[in-house]
Amino acid sequence: MVDDWAAIRAACALLEDEAVLALGKPAGISVVGERHDTDLVTLARDAGERLLPVHRIDKVTSGVVLLAKRPWAHAELTRQFQRRSARKLYLAVTRSRGLPERGAIDLPLRVGRKNRVRVAGPREAIVADEAARRWSLRSSEEPAGGGSYPSRTLFARLWEGRDRTLLLVRPVSGRRHQIRVHLAWIGHPIAGDPLFPDRSGELAPRTALHAWRIGFEAPWAGDGRVEVEAPPGEDFWACLGASSGEPRPAELLRAAGALSDLAAAG
Repeated sequence: MVDDWAAIRAACALLEDEAVLALGKPAGISVVGERHDTDLVTLARDAGERLLPVHRIDKVTSGVVLLAKRPWAHAELTRQFQRRSARKLYLAVTRSRGLPERGAIDLPLRVGRKNRVRVAGPREAIVADEAARRWSLRSSEEPAGGGSYPSRTLFARLWEGRDRTLLLVRPVSGRRHQIRVHLAWIGHPIAGDPLFPDRSGELAPRTALHAWRIGFEAPWAGDGRVEVEAPPGEDFWACLGASSGEPRPAELLRAAGALSDLAAAG
């Protein structure tokens, strides 16, 4: 199936109109630009369909991806992502516990050696403000000049088990690997993340990050706001592990849907 664009399109299409195709991308395939492997945009092109990626999610991440079918739609949606009026919500399972019910991570990012994304400051300079439920760098360690990018991630805790936590996450800024790096650097790495492997040897079935919902304006369809949602698959829910206190996925998604204010926060 991974090499069959028609099969991927049929199985993964969430929404399609004259301007955009929204797919529920499975983990393990890139959106675009994979040098030695396949990717969605190349598969579509080779099948005779030109699609323009509006944004990207990592190869190891599953969930909603927006692909524009027309250049004017690509330009419009790209502007919305730049203005941050397009809102993305993710589900993430961390291999940890102890996070507050709500939190904000304000840690600038930069690209380091071997093109790896990291926080633009030493780990020991990260300050956790328990009252504000916010992580940031000490003012004396904030980077000056170019090369770093202000980055903000909001989260809400949906469930906590013995050694796993399920979060609803909103990346206010959309930096590469932002959610994965932010959570890892505050001590709560995502289960199964190859960027931050578990040294205990405990394995997750996949990287437990899922692009659950995207909201955007569709001026070509009467200026209405469109919400596209991709339900996580069983491989994502398996990352919670075997816990007797684990609620059902439907209950967790209802809890996530009730946190609409997280998408509106800035």
